[in-house]
Amino acid sequence: MADTILTDAVAATAFRRLVAHLQHRTDVQNIDLMGTAGFCRNCLADWVAEADGTLTREEAREIVHGMPFPQWKAQHQGEATPEQLARMKESVAKNADNH
Repeated sequence: MADTILTDAVAATAFRRLVAHLQHRTDVQNIDLMGTAGFCRNCLADWVAEADGTLTREEAREIVHGMPFPQWKAQHQGEATPEQLARMKESVAKNADNH
C-alpha cells in the first residue's frame, strides 16, 4: 500500500486541510514543528513556491499563513528558547537523508 499513488484531487484536498489546520493552530510555534517534525509552515510555503515556479517565497508564505508572514510573526511567533533551537537542529539533521 505504501506504493499507492495519490490522485492530484486527493493530494490537493489533504494539502488544503493541512494548511487550514496550521492556520487554525497558531498556538503551535514553527520552532516546535521544526523540533518534532523537521518542517514548519515556512518550509511548506517554500515547497509551494518551488512547486509553482512563479510564486515568491513571500507570496507562498502568505498563502500558507493566511496573512502576510510579518503580520503572522508579530501576532503568533515568540522568541525561540535555547532548548527549542537545540531540538530543531537535531530534528532538521534527520532531514538530510530525505532531500
